[in-house]
Amino acid sequence: MSKILLGIVADDFSGASDAASFLVKQGIKTLLFNGVPKAPIEDLKEDMAIVVALKTRTEETSKAVSESLAAFQWLKQNGAKQFFVKYCSTFDSTKVGNIGPIIDSVLEKYGINYTILAPALPVNGRIVKDGHLIVNGVPLHETHMRFHPLTPMWDSDLANLMEPQGKYQSLKINHELLELSNEEILKIIEEFGQNKEHFYIIPDYIEEKHAVKIVELFGDLPLLTGGSGLMEELGRKYISENNSKSDYVASSTNGKAIILAGSCSAATLQQIEEFKSNHDTHFRIDPLELINGKQTKEKLWKQIEACNAEAVLVYSSDKPDSVKEAQRAGVEKVSELLEQTTAYLAKKAVESGFNRIIVAGGETSGAVTKILGYDAYIIGESIAPGVPIMVPMENKNVRLVLKSGNFGQKDFFMRAVDMTKGDLYVKP
Repeated sequence: MSKILLGIVADDFSGASDAASFLVKQGIKTLLFNGVPKAPIEDLKEDMAIVVALKTRTEETSKAVSESLAAFQWLKQNGAKQFFVKYCSTFDSTKVGNIGPIIDSVLEKYGINYTILAPALPVNGRIVKDGHLIVNGVPLHETHMRFHPLTPMWDSDLANLMEPQGKYQSLKINHELLELSNEEILKIIEEFGQNKEHFYIIPDYIEEKHAVKIVELFGDLPLLTGGSGLMEELGRKYISENNSKSDYVASSTNGKAIILAGSCSAATLQQIEEFKSNHDTHFRIDPLELINGKQTKEKLWKQIEACNAEAVLVYSSDKPDSVKEAQRAGVEKVSELLEQTTAYLAKKAVESGFNRIIVAGGETSGAVTKILGYDAYIIGESIAPGVPIMVPMENKNVRLVLKSGNFGQKDFFMRAVDMTKGDLYVKP
């Protein structure tokens, strides 16, 4: 009988697709749902993983918790054998953030003693060493992410990050302890857990051998949490246990491509400049001009519609100083206006035959997926680690690519355009 091997609940859409991509790479058929599905899954024809994408990273905490619990309850009712709370590999959470409360609510609801906190993704430069989250060799709170407008990074110590938002204590298992036998490590955990109803374990994860060890130790826990770094090793585990493998869906389609970039990460800014140096067709969304009415979403669409290029880039991404200048008009007002504009452009693009939609940034991705209204996706091959091509089950002509801000190579946008390009595309 087919089953749901793993039920993942992610705190944003781009993070959900990131996790799904690594499972697909190992041959696990994976479906992604935008929000909690309204109906049960009928007649599973093969073993699979299911990812439910929410928008809980910056949501009010009680709402984030209730939505997450609803998602896990749906997964359980549909036969999920194991749960995973997926959050960003940079932990994106403030002192009153939602990661701790969501994890605690699942531990408590399902009577689970402990879980792991494993945000690392070494292939994209995120590691955990001595319990500290390090990004490309720099402690998290010393990176440019300390300036993030919504979730500024204030510490790199995962135990410190969890303390103000989680209810329970953390046990660090560093890379030296990971060299011990499984029995020795489990004894340390047992001693720490005495008289504790719930607790967290923070394993070091510096290189891929640590993923193997973590899955050996904790791969059968009813609840895992973290980034997408463990997904490949979990995928290997499921394949070996169930002896079944799926094929990729087709990456290419016909129609023009639109790139919508809202992330202000260093990687995305570099990718924008690389695309601009190779393509003439690009437009900047200026938040100040949007606020004063000089620029409108309707005017932008008319400019895009008039283009004869195969691919067009539209971006609001900017350097931190410029972002701060724009935010003087009000952070929420500016963010909402940019999201509304980007979402409007995405919808108009799909209605006009742009079948290749490439988006950079978690909040931007959430706005785009919401307005497009697709509820379920088949996950295909990846353009970069953690960034798959997705096919909406309601419109299989469309290819959607959602990139977290810091992911992808310098030429990511050009790769995405090329990999999604169908043989029948003819330049007007």
